[in-house]
Amino acid sequence: MPVSPHLLVGAESSDDAAVYQLNEHQAIVATTDFFMPIVDDPFDFGRIAAANAISDIYAMGAQPILALAIVGMPIGKLPVDVIKDILKGGESVCATAGIAIAGGHSIDAPEPIYGLVALGVIHPAQVRRNDQARPGDTLILGKGLGVGILSAALQKGKLPAAGYQRMVASTTQLNTPGQALAAMVGVRAMTDVTGFGLLGHLLEVCRGSRVGAEVAFERLPLFPEAVELVKQGIAPGAAERNWDSYGHEVALPADMARWQRDLLCDPQTSGGLLVACAPEAVDDVLRCFHDEGFLFAQAIGRVQADAVRVVVR
Repeated sequence: MPVSPHLLVGAESSDDAAVYQLNEHQAIVATTDFFMPIVDDPFDFGRIAAANAISDIYAMGAQPILALAIVGMPIGKLPVDVIKDILKGGESVCATAGIAIAGGHSIDAPEPIYGLVALGVIHPAQVRRNDQARPGDTLILGKGLGVGILSAALQKGKLPAAGYQRMVASTTQLNTPGQALAAMVGVRAMTDVTGFGLLGHLLEVCRGSRVGAEVAFERLPLFPEAVELVKQGIAPGAAERNWDSYGHEVALPADMARWQRDLLCDPQTSGGLLVACAPEAVDDVLRCFHDEGFLFAQAIGRVQADAVRVVVR
């Protein structure tokens, strides 16, 4: 299959978005994401789905420039006002990102589906792939973990109001630090943590970069509501499926509890940026996150000159 020399990032490294170079100074970043509701409130659903889609633009270090809506709704079954609220939620997040929803496509579908095609622009030299981590780099995570557990609790009717607020606040927070981080010389690789959980997306970084990684569990930023719930045995089925798919590439302590493993594999929606940076850049990276309101941002481990695997301490 012919590949254009202008395609800087394609499907080869399981990266967050495609990148196509237009000229010496500009490249287009393109991505798409959509899903069915994970919350009952239609406005919140639209916000979460939009933030999740735009996140891939920030994960490449780019500035979003516009979006196209992907809409599938059960016409005649879902009230028109509910559909409008979903679309308004998406529009509100795009307005926060400074972009317009400039078009899209809709179909009659058996279940509600909403998401975006998102486009961004970046200087080719500032593209941050997920496969450029180097041994000795520090790993920094930009958001707390536990969204999948909070969502599972919501589905079971066991999520307290504080947990719902935490989930919505995290999943609608745009990963805007990605643009500034891409301009830092010491930032080598970036991705965002979504459906495969922290371990899954870190393994993608390791595979592409041909390195290993070490993570300190006690340094992970965890949502306290999620910790309480997972200790009660509440976790999404996807956490177990994630572990089954990549557990052979992970070394856990012999005494690690099941709830801890579930948090490591917990699928995130609109999760945080995962950054591999030179040790001397750590303070600047954390300052960038904290200055933009990412108070859970934390250094969680390091990249190692080792076989492709993740060791959890």
